[in-house]
Amino acid sequence: MLSIPHSLTGAYIASQIPHPVAYGPLAIAAHYLGDWIPHWDFGTGMNSGKRKKSTAIIFEVGELIVTAILIYYFFQKGIEQIQWHIWAGGLFGILPDLLDAPRNFLKFRMKFLDPIYNLHHFFHHSTPNMFFGLLPQVIVVAAIYFLR
Repeated sequence: MLSIPHSLTGAYIASQIPHPVAYGPLAIAAHYLGDWIPHWDFGTGMNSGKRKKSTAIIFEVGELIVTAILIYYFFQKGIEQIQWHIWAGGLFGILPDLLDAPRNFLKFRMKFLDPIYNLHHFFHHSTPNMFFGLLPQVIVVAAIYFLR
């Protein structure tokens, strides 16, 4: 999935359960659940050579900026004090992808993370169909917007 629904899901969980012992594991679990749904993301096509890694990195950096803007707009706007638990929840929501990024983009594999890589690979289901791959993610973002 894109970072946007993963982060917003983590931020939403943290907004409802503001203790890190609870929202951290729940946000990470929600990440794997989200990846279980067939989805499209900016890395789709990298392994087959249909997308360059440099292009995926540029899109991902832009997406992370949009993600931060949406977390702010959904959860922080109008509140003077920074809601650290919300931002941490968003970070926990993308943690599996952040741990995978050096391996996927830089071919830098940390062997001690192999169990996490394998778990992530087990849950990860991509589809090359952009419409059907983005549709569930749009639904997740819309649901979070209305539930918050």
